[in-house]
Amino acid sequence: MVIATMNDGDEATSAARIRVKTLGGAKTNAQLRALLLVAPLLVFLLLVFVLPIALLLTRAVDNRAASAALPYTMSALSAWEEQSPPDEALFAAFAADLKQSPRDQIAEVAKRLNYYETGMRSMLLKTARTIRDAQPPYKPAFVAIDPKWETPHYWTIIKNALPPFTDYYLLASLDLERDASGAIGRVSAENAVHVDVLIRTFVVSASVTVICLLLGYPLAALIARSKGAVANTLLILVLLPFWTSLLVRTSAWVVLLQGRGVINSGLIWLGLIDPAHPLDLIYNRIGVLIAMTHILLPFMILPIYSVMKSIPPVYLRAASSLGAPPVSAFFRIYLPMSMPGVSAGGLLVFILALGYYITPALVGGPGDQMVSYFIAYYSNQVTNWGMAAALSTILLVAVLILYTVYNRIVGIDRLRIG
Repeated sequence: MVIATMNDGDEATSAARIRVKTLGGAKTNAQLRALLLVAPLLVFLLLVFVLPIALLLTRAVDNRAASAALPYTMSALSAWEEQSPPDEALFAAFAADLKQSPRDQIAEVAKRLNYYETGMRSMLLKTARTIRDAQPPYKPAFVAIDPKWETPHYWTIIKNALPPFTDYYLLASLDLERDASGAIGRVSAENAVHVDVLIRTFVVSASVTVICLLLGYPLAALIARSKGAVANTLLILVLLPFWTSLLVRTSAWVVLLQGRGVINSGLIWLGLIDPAHPLDLIYNRIGVLIAMTHILLPFMILPIYSVMKSIPPVYLRAASSLGAPPVSAFFRIYLPMSMPGVSAGGLLVFILALGYYITPALVGGPGDQMVSYFIAYYSNQVTNWGMAAALSTILLVAVLILYTVYNRIVGIDRLRIG
């Protein structure tokens, strides 16, 4: 009997194990099928979104293109003692690199050196054109082209400016630099612009977020409380800007806000302002805030509305029946329950505002341009991909820090978009 009972128990255990393996295999197969279904989307996102951003961000520290143009010079500089006069071997290595490297690479090196010392670009390009016909010894030929080549200071610049990887761009994006000894310090006051731009970007984004919240919260509450055709009409009016081009909406504000635009003309017609002194509403911070608020307001209203729509009205009626005044019921019941929508809308508007470029460029003045303007400037006008990548990295890090702080304080699980 004992043996039979043990056999029965073993058979039951074996059957249970088989069932567990079968269920585990079926679950694995289902997960594999689900992965195969989303694999094309994952590959697409990797190729057209993640990979280009990663390649751009690496340009903030990648300096191999410039250093590859002067391999012999970099090797000779590694053995050269700084502040000592350059010897013939160093000049010979430099001449060999200038003779064999393509002109576009030399131009890239010249541009890179000019970031460190103004005038080195023209100095190097002139030397590269002339030294190709020179014969050894090379030191007199370099000194004849420009006596500065005999100064150790310029060779120190070359040595510091052309390592394979550099922190120059990241430091410059924070208005920092390394001196001749390698210590990090502030740049001169006339060259310190990037920190002010970053602060301005965050101030404008935070201001737009607060204005959108003050305007969007009551409107979202009105839509959530309305019924039938009124609610549908209000919701359509909120969604209507999405059907119009961003450039068209911004250009419309230029027409409205200019000195003789619709708003000033209307105020003059009503006799509220002096025709000789119209309100200054454009090409300044006021115009930027107005236009950006108009464009980003729907992104604040929709998340708040979606949360308010799910709040049962019976809660406020119950609070009122228990003697709570409307103001107390709002702050103690309704507002806390709507906070997931408020936090989601605030986070969404703030992050979108950080990267705005067209609107500040069209309706703002020189002192209202945000970091995206300078990223475009370094990318398109001066072709300084290192600085563009460094500013992009700073902006990305700021967004990640904001996300982390939000997750710690509010919790990403409470995020409600719709």
